Amino acid sequence: MAEFKLVISDPKARRAYQIEIKSPDADRLIGKKIGDIIKGELINIPGFEFKITGGSDKQGFPMRPDIPGTKRIRALLSGGPGIKIKRKGERRRKSVRGNQISEEIVQINMKVVKYGNKSLAAALGKEEKEENESAKKEEK
Repeated sequence: MAEFKLVISDPKARRAYQIEIKSPDADRLIGKKIGDIIKGELINIPGFEFKITGGSDKQGFPMRPDIPGTKRIRALLSGGPGIKIKRKGERRRKSVRGNQISEEIVQINMKVVKYGNKSLAAALGKEEKEENESAKKEEK
């Protein structure tokens, strides 16, 4: 019984939307890897296509595209997700997660690659909230 938080970035609108999906929709994402392109029908957003860009597990360790599998390892890193380098040439050993989605993953980051007939906000049902919030700000 998988449950994921999806953070979907919309490059056109320059916004990110967060939604939660549960089984059986979430089970369809298990086994996918960073860089895979999935159809929106898998996560009930028809007409769109998304690219998986990353994620993190239950303890907050980030996924790395260059580590195969679902395991968590302590890798010697010199840059990229999971490490911040302070000096030139510095390398550190950090715990990171592999590039494949499993039940241990909590958050999955995606970006829109192909758009549908309507905007992403309308497809997610978030458009009304944005209009109401902007109207409240204008009243004040």
